[in-house]
Amino acid sequence: MSDASSLSPVRLVDSHAHLDMTVYETDREDVIRRAVEAGVAAIISVGIDLPSSREAALMAAKYSIVFAAVGIHPQESRNVTGRDIAGLSVLTKEKRVVAIGEIGLDFYHLLASPEQQTRVLEWQLDFADYLGLPVIIHSRQAEKEMIAVLTAWNSRRSHPQKPAGVIHCFNGTLETAQAYLNLGFYISIGAYTGYPSSRAFREVVNKLPLDRLLVETDSPFLPPQRIRGNRNEPAFVVEAALVLSEIKEVSKEETARVTTSNASRLFGLQI
Repeated sequence: MSDASSLSPVRLVDSHAHLDMTVYETDREDVIRRAVEAGVAAIISVGIDLPSSREAALMAAKYSIVFAAVGIHPQESRNVTGRDIAGLSVLTKEKRVVAIGEIGLDFYHLLASPEQQTRVLEWQLDFADYLGLPVIIHSRQAEKEMIAVLTAWNSRRSHPQKPAGVIHCFNGTLETAQAYLNLGFYISIGAYTGYPSSRAFREVVNKLPLDRLLVETDSPFLPPQRIRGNRNEPAFVVEAALVLSEIKEVSKEETARVTTSNASRLFGLQI
């Protein structure tokens, strides 16, 4: 796989990163600088609870390349209080908050019951619709339940003309992907698509329309194959885009142009 410089100077959007995490405490400025040098035009830094959402909003205010998503991850939904909900409401008033997320269902870890996860998810979905913001969806071993929740939400959305959101780190079947697309969602993939274990999944990606795809890193997780076991960072979204180019058999410039346009449309970015 080519290194991150192979796609410069095209512009990309890392649609999902966690820049607030402690692994970046000592070199966050360098991480952001490397992203800019690699051709990254925007990074969506995504919260998983109230403190991380607050940090994402602060970083978006500090760095011109960073935008924020605020939300409560399903693994954090067990202890959600009215104070958390009020805190998120306050954060959404920040100008550079562009989405509600990371929200969803995770039945793999089950750190909160399915009922608790669903209740917190449904509240955040309706809150996003009220604000006219897209959602960033996490779904793990809960695809049937997730599609049911999103189908019900889609039927009551007051902003159906707007893109619904994005399915983050998708790794499912073509049938599941089509269900999400039919509900108005984009689908985001990362460099994990290039892992040897993802060979069958690449056939799914090949059948998805490029104009409904985003690229992401999920930094600091899911690094490219060449640095497995090490920290991921937004500059490496270039490698996710290169893998996608290879799968779709289109130029790296076209992949960058389309996925950046998709992200800009979804998040309302002026970049």
